[in-house]
Amino acid sequence: MEFAGMQNLSLLDFPGKVACILFVRGCNLRCPFCHNASLVRPGAENAIVDADVLSFLKKRQKLLDGIVISGGEPLMYPDLLPFLQKVRNLGYAIKVDTNGTNPELLKQLVSENLADYVAMDIKNSPAFYSATCGLPKAPIGAIDQSREFLMSDVVDYEFRTTVVQGLHTRESIKELACWIAGAKRYYLQCFKDSGDLLSPDNLSAFSDEEMQKFLEITKVYIPNAALRGI
Repeated sequence: MEFAGMQNLSLLDFPGKVACILFVRGCNLRCPFCHNASLVRPGAENAIVDADVLSFLKKRQKLLDGIVISGGEPLMYPDLLPFLQKVRNLGYAIKVDTNGTNPELLKQLVSENLADYVAMDIKNSPAFYSATCGLPKAPIGAIDQSREFLMSDVVDYEFRTTVVQGLHTRESIKELACWIAGAKRYYLQCFKDSGDLLSPDNLSAFSDEEMQKFLEITKVYIPNAALRGI
C-alpha cells in the first residue's frame, strides 16, 4: 500500500480523536470542485510506503488516538484492508473517508472491524449526481447501497455535502435531504477554491446567508444537520 501524503496531526478530522491523515492517490470520480485535484489521477511520485507509515505510528502510539484514510478514494484499493489490520493491531481507531462507490468493500471493512467512523460524501440529489461528480453516468446504485448500509447504523458515520454555486440549488438540496432523511449526522460544507481544482470554471461559493437557508431546508428532514467551515 502506498500513500500520496500524510498530515502528521489533526484535531478536527476524526471526531473526538487526535489523529494523523493518510491520503491515497486516485479517484473514480471527477468532481469539478474537488479541492485535491492533484490526488485524483493515479501516480507514484513522492509515494509513502506502508512500512514507513507503520513505523511512524509505532513511535506515536502514546500521542495519537487514530488515523484517517482519505484521498482520493481509499476504497479503490483492496490492499487497504491488510494495511488497516496492521494499524488496528497497533491499537489505533480508524476513520475512513469515502465517496460510497464501493459498498462491498465498505461492508467488508465494517464487518472485519477495520472502521470505527465513516465519512461519506453525498455529492447532490440523485438527479444531479452525474453533473456534480463529473461523470456521464454516476454509479447511483452503488452509492445508494452505501447510503443505506451506513443508515442501518452498523458503524458510526456522517454524511457531508460540499455546496457549490453552479451545481446545487435549493431544490436539489431539498431532494438530497429527502434521500438521506433521518441521517445520524449531516454537514453542509461551503465550497472553497483551494487553488487545486479539477475544473474551476463557473464555480463559486454561496454566501453565508444562502448556506443558512440551505440548512433550514435540510433541517426539515435531518433535524441535527449543521454547517461546517462557516
